[in-house]
Amino acid sequence: MHYILSIDQGTTGTTACLINAEDYSFVGKVNQEYPQIFPKPSWVEHNLNDIWSSVEMTVTEVLKKYNVKPHQVKCIGITNQRETTCAFTRSGIPLANAIVWQDRRTNDFCQELKTIPGLPEKVKLTTGLQVDPYFSATKMHWLLKHDKNVADAAAKNDLLFGTIDTFLLYKLTGATSYLTDASNASRTMLMSLKTTDWDQDLLNIFSIKKEFLPQIEDSFFSFGKTKGLSFLPDSIAITGILGDQQSALFGQAGFSKGEMKCTYGTGAFVLLNTGTDIVYSKSGLLTTVQYRYHGKTIYALEGSSYIAGAAVQWLRDNLKIISKSSEIEPLALKIKNLDEMKNILFFPFFSGIGSPFWNAEAKAAIVGLTRDSNQSHIAYACLEGIALSIDDLLGAMKADTGLVIKTLKVDGGAVENQLLMQLQSSISETIIIRPKIIETTAYGAALAAAVGAGLVELEALSNIWQKDRDFQADPELKTYTDEKKNLWRQTLKKIFL
Repeated sequence: MHYILSIDQGTTGTTACLINAEDYSFVGKVNQEYPQIFPKPSWVEHNLNDIWSSVEMTVTEVLKKYNVKPHQVKCIGITNQRETTCAFTRSGIPLANAIVWQDRRTNDFCQELKTIPGLPEKVKLTTGLQVDPYFSATKMHWLLKHDKNVADAAAKNDLLFGTIDTFLLYKLTGATSYLTDASNASRTMLMSLKTTDWDQDLLNIFSIKKEFLPQIEDSFFSFGKTKGLSFLPDSIAITGILGDQQSALFGQAGFSKGEMKCTYGTGAFVLLNTGTDIVYSKSGLLTTVQYRYHGKTIYALEGSSYIAGAAVQWLRDNLKIISKSSEIEPLALKIKNLDEMKNILFFPFFSGIGSPFWNAEAKAAIVGLTRDSNQSHIAYACLEGIALSIDDLLGAMKADTGLVIKTLKVDGGAVENQLLMQLQSSISETIIIRPKIIETTAYGAALAAAVGAGLVELEALSNIWQKDRDFQADPELKTYTDEKKNLWRQTLKKIFL
């Protein structure tokens, strides 16, 4: 029997998964969290050696756990946190901590860029993105200007920039494959949507040489083969790479125009497949590459909420009102009378506001507490805040496309929280559909690898997806949710916009 190995390198941890290479059934996974580094307020970093160690550990353990011999691995797929920016040498040695997508240190620089006549419009037209610290370009610029190791390496022509996929590919192939795929490249604020190549005008603006960037390839492609690793044999082909949100839509069988999903991870992200059409948002959404195959580019509209599961982690790690994330649901369910919740709002803006309002300086807040408010009220408000943030994204999708969103496929670890799913359905008045495989980000990378290895045709994958259950709006909650949405919008405008 042969298997596909999927490496899902996420913001808070790495997950290695095994998928049966014959029937594409999900075999199992191993996850390991790694440290988040917060050097200053609004700064977020990762140690690349920690990330690489987590990949080595999870791959080793998943093979051991499911009694799979390394030579049974047919091919490898990679999916990753997207805009997080790495700088390393040509020998693969990290030059600095990675600057994470949530990091806001370049906000002042972004504000300066917005004052340059025509530049924000140029960025949106070329890349589909907003000028915002979220994206990789300003992070690369910051490293070149403020990190001596990076600046020195640039002077010696010994600097390689990349998103996490590029760093992992480089390490897995023994420093031989310096590549990325179009879905990840589209998140850098340096790639032209039309050509799916680096845009020289933007490279000039950010003082980035093209030789410091990887070559952009199809998402399903022979990226290279393993070489010189202690935990995998040589010559296993790496044949699929997708950014995590694109991978989740792919894992949800979102191959066709009109398919949509929402992933609940560290943040929450809604993607709508727009086919070969580049659709520019008028409502604060992003235009991005879904995947590229045989040189044909499929695009998507995206709404990005920076904080979702990370808000629950904050309750766990900072407030310590729960000891593990799954405890938030029973804690919140202690609220029996929703009148107690009608004035309490949790705004999970720990990393600013992304779509559709774009306020990089916003900070998180809990408002409406009284003396009788307790941990359960905060837990319930946290889940509501996640659902209300996503409802804002869905509202922007409706405004841009005219779609009536009757159903929404969901995935990610937080969709195991039944209360959150029920809240989302009631708040958004949408049927929420949860698949049998909720690890759709990792699953999508495995399917991408299968296509890239020639194991299966893309069209044949549509029949694999299966539903677990759906959640429908509770009509008895309509008055409450309507009032809560109105309060959310009024308070949002008053405090944050």
